[in-house]
Amino acid sequence: MNNNISILSTATLDREFVSIAAKRGVELDVIPFIKVSAIESEELAEKIVDMCYIPASVVFTSANAVKAVSDVIMAAEPQWDIYCIGNATLKAVNKVLPSATVIAVADNAAELADIIVEDGEDEIVFFCGDQRLDTLPRKLRENDITVYELVVYRTETTPIAVSKEYSGILLFSPSAVNSFFSSNKLSVGTVLFAIGATTADAIKKQTNNKIVFSETATKESVLEYAMKYFQK
Repeated sequence: MNNNISILSTATLDREFVSIAAKRGVELDVIPFIKVSAIESEELAEKIVDMCYIPASVVFTSANAVKAVSDVIMAAEPQWDIYCIGNATLKAVNKVLPSATVIAVADNAAELADIIVEDGEDEIVFFCGDQRLDTLPRKLRENDITVYELVVYRTETTPIAVSKEYSGILLFSPSAVNSFFSSNKLSVGTVLFAIGATTADAIKKQTNNKIVFSETATKESVLEYAMKYFQK
C-alpha cells in the first residue's frame, strides 16, 4: 500500500482502529464533526414507554434514534413493526429490539416512504432527531398517512477547519457532511466515503469530488472499505 495514504474519520472510532490502519500503511485521523445526545425528558420517556405496550408501525432512520429509544425502554419488549434506513440502523434494531419485526429496510428516506405507502399503513410513529430531513414525513402525509413524530435525540455540529490534505474522508450522516463543508474545502483528488445513499446525496450537494458509498453496517466497516479502496 502507498505509505502516503491518509484518511480522516469525521466521527469517533475505537482507538484500536488507528493502530490497525497504521499497520496497513494508512495514517488515520479522527475528528468528530457532530455531537449527538439523547433528549432527557420525563414526558418523552413516558410516551415511549407507553408505546411499548401497544402495536405500532415505527420508523427509525438512524442508529442514534434506536439507541435513544432503547435507553428509555430498558427491558421492555415492544412488538413493533419497524421500517428503517440503512444497515447500520438495521443492525442496531436487531441488537436492542429483538422482539420487534423488521418490515422493510431502504437505502434512503424516499424509498422507505414509497414502501410504507405501498404497504397501506394508516399511521406511523417516527423516532427521529432534531435535524431530521423532511422527505419521509412529507411524502407520507401527502399520501394521507398520519405521522407521529417523537424527537428523541439532538445533533450539535462541531465544525473545525483542517489544514491537512487527505486521500479519503469518511462521512456518516448529512449533519456531519454539512458541518465538515461549513469550514473546509477539498483537494480535487480527495475521495469521499459515505455510509449510505442519504449521506452520499448530502455530499453531492457540496462537492463534485468522487463519492464511494456502501450500505455497510458500521463506521469501522466503512473504514475497512476505504483502506481496501486504496490498496490498488
